[in-house]
Amino acid sequence: QVQLVQSGGGSVQAGGSLRLSCTASGRTFSINVFGWYRQAPGKQRELVATMSSGGTPRYADSVQGRFTISRNNARDKVFLEMNNLKPADTAVYYCNVEAGPYGTDYWGEGTLVTVSS
Repeated sequence: QVQLVQSGGGSVQAGGSLRLSCTASGRTFSINVFGWYRQAPGKQRELVATMSSGGTPRYADSVQGRFTISRNNARDKVFLEMNNLKPADTAVYYCNVEAGPYGTDYWGEGTLVTVSS
């Protein structure tokens, strides 16, 4: 199993920046994909960014060019750098990994990001 602990987030004005971190423990060697998702009030959870085991990032169109996903060399931490934040980015952000031969999903506890206009 993999455990995920998130940090970062908070409140910022539009145009500002925030950085989210997620630390994995347990069977981290089995992680195939790192990702960040978000869920705004009254909406479904949506993909924000992912990074494959090979290091290839993928972004939602809504954050392309503003957000950057990265991970450390030990592949047990993943980060989300968020720049030029907009009120539409307000949501609870969740760290996610897919691990093991069956791609089992593991989730962080979520952290609230609030962007005011």
